[in-house]
Parts: sequence; structure tokens; C-alpha cells
Amino acid sequence: MKLKFILPSFILLITFFTSTNTVNNSQTTAQYFALVRQNFTGDLAYETTAFVEKHWRVVGNSGYNASIYRIAEGLEKAGYVLESKAAPNEVLTYRIEKRKMKKDTWEPVAASLSIVGDDQKLLDFSTNRNMVYINSVSTPPEGVVAEVVHIKNAKDVKKTNVKGKIVFAEMGLWGLYRSAIAKGGAIGLLTYDNPSYLQPEKNKTSIQFRGLPYNKKIKTWGIALSYEAKEKLKEKLQKGKVKLNVSIKTKIYPSEDLTIVANIKGTEKPTESFVFSAHVQEPGANDNASGVGVQLEMAAVSAKLIKSKKLNVKRTLTFLWGDEIISTRRYISEKEKRSANINWGISLDMVGENTSLTGGSFLIEKMPDPSAVWTRGNDKHTEWGGSVLSLEQMKPHYLNDFIIEVFKNQGKFANWEVNTNPFEGGSDHTPFLKADIPGVLLWHFTDQFYHTDNDRIEMVSQETLKNVGIGALVSAYTLVNADDTTGKQIIETILKKAEKRLRDEFEISKTEITNGKLFKNEAEILTAWHNWYMDALASVKDLIPATSTALDTEISEAQAQLREVTNLLIQQLKN
Repeated sequence: MKLKFILPSFILLITFFTSTNTVNNSQTTAQYFALVRQNFTGDLAYETTAFVEKHWRVVGNSGYNASIYRIAEGLEKAGYVLESKAAPNEVLTYRIEKRKMKKDTWEPVAASLSIVGDDQKLLDFSTNRNMVYINSVSTPPEGVVAEVVHIKNAKDVKKTNVKGKIVFAEMGLWGLYRSAIAKGGAIGLLTYDNPSYLQPEKNKTSIQFRGLPYNKKIKTWGIALSYEAKEKLKEKLQKGKVKLNVSIKTKIYPSEDLTIVANIKGTEKPTESFVFSAHVQEPGANDNASGVGVQLEMAAVSAKLIKSKKLNVKRTLTFLWGDEIISTRRYISEKEKRSANINWGISLDMVGENTSLTGGSFLIEKMPDPSAVWTRGNDKHTEWGGSVLSLEQMKPHYLNDFIIEVFKNQGKFANWEVNTNPFEGGSDHTPFLKADIPGVLLWHFTDQFYHTDNDRIEMVSQETLKNVGIGALVSAYTLVNADDTTGKQIIETILKKAEKRLRDEFEISKTEITNGKLFKNEAEILTAWHNWYMDALASVKDLIPATSTALDTEISEAQAQLREVTNLLIQQLKN
């Protein structure tokens, strides 16, 4: 009672924050959680991940193509029919899109690196399969022997005679390729530039894969070093001139770019769709054999439920596998090749980590919201990194908080950690967002084996694969079958999340003002979050036909309540 008289506005604020919600998402998602948890075991996801990760995958090479056809085999086993053979009323279909590649594909076969005079090799492909730069050519069968020159600064290349020699540098390729190879006449490159989040002094044998520019005229090669190999080479160089024996065998050949697309045709609104995308290229187990495997089991479980009449999908559900970003962007732009518009998109990338081994946690990378402008409080960028966005780049939509709530539900059920990060980009969610399609990324970071040859099946957790698959399918089933009731539930969720966000930002801003920050700057942050959530509430209209007014009142009332909360908070902040 004392608080009521001392801080009446605060009591009013509590009234808003604790308003009774009679409807919530769990009422709808519960039925889908029960259904999916009974059927998604993670077995197919893990088996597929184990198959795919054995192959060194670049678009068009034998490992990539084998993975694509393994997916097709799994789809057919689940009941999907090749589009060219499907009847007009077929619900489960798939197709493999084939395009002639403009550039030759590449694959590594064997390699070794040794110091002349030493008995032990510095590196061997059998244990370091990421050692050879993508697009490297083969050496002669007997290998090449040449002096190695240690370049400590890219500018030093111009001052050093590197012709006919091997250039070694502790830096990225791009400062060296043109000066050392194209102009300097070096026969090859050795580089080391593992970032600190890979913990190279602990993971001494890890090598991140690297690539040379594709160039038919310049025939050269590159080798990326592990921390251990780099240190041994530097120790030798300190004692005098060093010659290296380099042997590389690769294949470079014309091929096709394959993309595979599977569809479950919607029964009521087949021209609206939810699209999942998982890239196949890149050689790791978690990156991204795990995404390939989870998505295949998602497609198989969905087919099983459809055929047993335990599930109906009103809108079309699509699963896409291909080249990262490129295949998704192409699928979005080539409207004539698909029969449905895209309402939502989700990228599955690095979704299988055993975090007790890899580090990091499962993350949902949000659509651009103000946390990507002002990253503070519990919001944190990953070590992958992200740029500061502008308010003009915001993508307000209910998808952020809806997906987060579904996955938090699964996390609580399975005792599985679920976190979020502000938008950073770099995967298959970006083409969706650039096309103004709501899209989020499901992933893990920081993974101490990211892009390295230690990203193998031993680092994958079947339990994680299962949790991600369950959360993804429940999210999709809820939205493809959404109606007015679902819309009302999502409005309640968004309003609750909006009020909590504004309260959290208010508390941070109070501290910032106490510490000398300007009120107008802090008010701008609260206003930005207010505007984002006002538009997110309005976006719920995309769940129902444009002619329907069923949710208009619900949205307007929620926006009015949010407006009052924001005004009150800003007034309190000013005082």
C-alpha cells in the first residue's frame, strides 16, 4: 500500500506488465509439440550428418553431389515423388535443379608438407583435410621442393625476391595473392591466421579451410597451417634457410550446380509457404552437415504425419538444400519456378553442436531489431561479429519473438540452453531479409572448431539435432496452420515481450542517465523499441487474408496499451 502512494505511476506500470493474458501460444503449440516429440528421434538427422560430413563439399564436386543424391534418396523413402513423375494432386514432391556451372568445381585428393631433412611431416591431408586452399592446383606427382620465404608484412613482398619460392606469412591470403603470386612469381603460399576464438594454442592441429581466387590462367596453390605446424616452421626458419617439399593432388573439372527442393503442398492456401533452407557446401560436420541432416528428418517426419493423417498443413511447407545464400537467393528470385509465395524463411546452419566439446550455445539470430543498433544489457554479439545497423535497416515482425518462445519451450522441456544474438548476417536468412521476407537463423556459436578440420562427427550431438528439429517443426506447423486464434495468441505474446523489453531498456537507461548520458539519447532508444514492436504487432495481419478485419481490434488495443506503457516509461525516465 505504501508503494501506491509513493510511486503511483510505478503501480500503473506494474498493472500493464502483469495484465492477465487469457490466450497464449502454448495453447496451440502444445498439440504440435506432442506430435513432433513422439516422432522426431534424431536418428535420421544423425545418420545423414555422419554420411555428409565424410565428404569434402564444394558445389559441383563429387562429395557435394553425393550429399544431394543422399537427400533425394531419403525424400523418396519418406514418400516424396519426383515432380516430373508426380500426379497433379500429389502432396509430397521434390525436384533437383541442375545448372551448368560457369566455373569448374574443385576437390582435394591428397597432400603433404614437410621440411627437407626432417623425418616427420609438418602436415598431411589424412589428418588435416583442410590444409589445401580451395582452387589449388596439383603439384607434379613427385611434389615440388623450394625455399620458403617468411614475409612479416604484406608490403615486404615488393622488397623481397619471391620468384620460384614459397611465401610464408602469418596473415590472410588477400594481402599476398596479387603481389606474391600474380606479380612476384612465387610458386605457392603458406598462411596462418586462425582467429583467437578457435583457441589455437589449445587446438594446435586445427586448420580453417581457405580459398584461392578462381583463375584459369594463374596455376598456383596454397596451404593453410595449423598453429603447431606454424610454430615448427618458424623455429626452423630462425636457424637459417629452409626448403620445403610440397605435394598436392586435386581435381578441377566442369560440373553442375545442384539444388534440391521438397514441397508439402498446402491444402487450403497452397500459394503461401514456409521455407527452410540448409546449405550443403562446406566440409564440416556441424557446418553444415548437421543442417542438412536435421532438415531431412524434418521433411521425413512431416511426410509421415501427413500420410498417417495426423497432420494437415494449410499452407505449403518447403525444404531447400543447396549452395549457401546463392541457392536461397535464386529460389526467392526465380518466382516462375515455384508455385507459392514465401511468407517466412528459416536457415538451419550449424545446428548439431555438442556444446560440452565445441563450446558456445544454441542461438537464434534475430531479424534486425534495435539490439543491432544499441547492443546492451543481455544482448551480445557473437565472436563472428556484426556491424552496427541503422534504424532504417530494422525488420519489425512477430517472427522473432514467436520463434524464440517456441524454442525456449523446447529448451525448458529438454533442459537445453537456448539463447539469442542480434542480427549479424552471413547465412541463408539474409536472402529472405533482403527480399523483405521474415527470416531468422538457427545456429551455434562460438564453436572452437568452426570451419576447421576438427569439426567432425564426434562434435555432433544427436540430442541437439533432435531439439532443433522439434523446435523448427513446431514453429512451422503453427504458422502454416495459423488462423485468427493463432493471431490473437501471437499478439498476446508480442505485447508481453514488448512490455518486458521496454521495462528492461528503461532500467538500463536509468543507470545510463545516472552515469551522465543524455535523456534524449536514452528516450530515442526506448522510442525505437516502441516503434519496432508497434510494427511487429501490425505484422500479425499477414496470418490472415488481407480482406479480414478479425484481428484489427486486437492489434489496435495491443498497440494502445503499448503506447501508454511507453509514454509512462519515458515520462518516468525524464523525471
